[in-house]
Amino acid sequence: MTMRKSDLRKDSEIGAVAAGFESIKKYIRANYQFLLLMFAGLAVVSALCFIKISTAQSIASFSISDFEIGQIADRTIVADRTLSPDDFDPVSIQKGEKIIRKGFAITEESYAKLKKMATSPVYIDYRAFANNELFIMLIALVWYLLYSFVPIRRNVLFREHLLNVIFFIIVYAMTAFLGKFSIFSSAYSICIVIPSALVIMLVTILYGNFSAELFSFILSFGVLNASGWQIPTFIFTLSICLFSSVLVRKIERRLDLVFVSLVLAILEMVLVILIMVIFNETFTDLPKLLIGIAINGFLSGILTLGFLTPLEIILNTASVFRLMDLSDLNTPLMRKMLVSAGGTYNHSMMVAQLAENACRAIGANPLIARVGAYYHDIGKIEQPEYFVENQKGQNKHDTISPTLSASVIKSHVRKGVEKARQMHMPQVIIDIIAEHHGNSVIAYFYNEAKEKDPSLSPEDFSYPGHPPTTVESAVVMLADTVEAACHTLENPSVPRLEKFITTLVNGKVEHKQLDSCALTFRDITKIKDAFVQVLAGYYHTRIEYPDQKDPSAPSSGEERDGK
Repeated sequence: MTMRKSDLRKDSEIGAVAAGFESIKKYIRANYQFLLLMFAGLAVVSALCFIKISTAQSIASFSISDFEIGQIADRTIVADRTLSPDDFDPVSIQKGEKIIRKGFAITEESYAKLKKMATSPVYIDYRAFANNELFIMLIALVWYLLYSFVPIRRNVLFREHLLNVIFFIIVYAMTAFLGKFSIFSSAYSICIVIPSALVIMLVTILYGNFSAELFSFILSFGVLNASGWQIPTFIFTLSICLFSSVLVRKIERRLDLVFVSLVLAILEMVLVILIMVIFNETFTDLPKLLIGIAINGFLSGILTLGFLTPLEIILNTASVFRLMDLSDLNTPLMRKMLVSAGGTYNHSMMVAQLAENACRAIGANPLIARVGAYYHDIGKIEQPEYFVENQKGQNKHDTISPTLSASVIKSHVRKGVEKARQMHMPQVIIDIIAEHHGNSVIAYFYNEAKEKDPSLSPEDFSYPGHPPTTVESAVVMLADTVEAACHTLENPSVPRLEKFITTLVNGKVEHKQLDSCALTFRDITKIKDAFVQVLAGYYHTRIEYPDQKDPSAPSSGEERDGK
């Protein structure tokens, strides 16, 4: 019995270990691109750190400026290699030699040897490199944890991570190597050449405020390391990053970036003065410093304007400017929809209004929802007569089989995705088009076909997409369902609308169409309330004036003739 229990325990432990390894393998397969990018970025930054340390004048992780002749040494430094005299420096150093001793004064000869060690190209301060490398690895770990476990409420694509890594490397390299020049050697003058505001504004416009705020903390700690642990530089970088993300969060026109540039220049000057006051610095070179800081702030906004358009094209992002361009209803595609599929056009406008208001209520992106709603049914343009909102006479489906009808209805999703890709729309808009019906069943034609053939499978009458993966996509799905169904509701009073909308939304929940997105029950309640508010205003009862007559009713003369 004892042997059997031990065998069972071993089997369970082996099974647990195997399950753990299988979970790790699944995670790596699903996130291998992100993991490879993190390791590649870590390798590049480590290489930059090694070059910075190998060209720095430091010994045992301390700068040569920490020592002077006659100073009582607070540490013992031992040479780790032999350095022979040369034509430029006749001083010689033997491996294992104690250069300075703790508690003893630093002599002129000892200082010369310290300086030779610090400036020698063959002497690399490995202790300083190890300290910096550990900090860089900690930044990488925090970065990974933030983007893996902090809920961003949207899909984070690989190219977003790639852009952030490239920006981090650029800022780290500029801070580390431009800081070696005497003109940028102080903790304040180095801020002139750090393009932190530029990269944060680009990230904010391209990927949103929350992503930029996360990246601001990561970037600031990278600057802290690259600047040689200068606290004023860290505070300035973090503050200006957060200010920059706030300044561009609400802008809707590219020209607004010029105004942002001016505001940012003023903010940077004020901020650097405040930090200098806090750290009791002298204001000897303040005019030159303020001019450089102001130029940094102004150029950050102007360069953001210059870099934004090519980055939008390369990354195919849903930036606010790109979405504003797509929301223009005078584009050829929207004009074609208005002419050839007027019912679909009006339906899309109403869905956009519903989705936009609902997204505002729950804190989602209303612009993405509005643009996604405009284009969610563009696949209907080629065959508008097969969709009920465009039919004016005979129903085309009366002459074809339910199976063929379902195929035609389903095809508008595929055609819409194809058309959106041809127009190089952002992926988030393509996802809304592909997901606005999820994988739900086309119930009307399925029930009609099942009466003739009970063996039919629901999958044959299901849409080819998958349930929404973003909040905005889910809101567009619900708005599309509610707008289409409410046309059949008689006497749409507020209580009837509330009950009807609740039934429709609950149906989507029961059919697991909202399981893949981050909507909460509180969000769903707010969405329903927003829908009721908009539709109640749309279907409100008008006052009947005393002299108002029914156009179809006979006139008084006709009534007398009839009599």
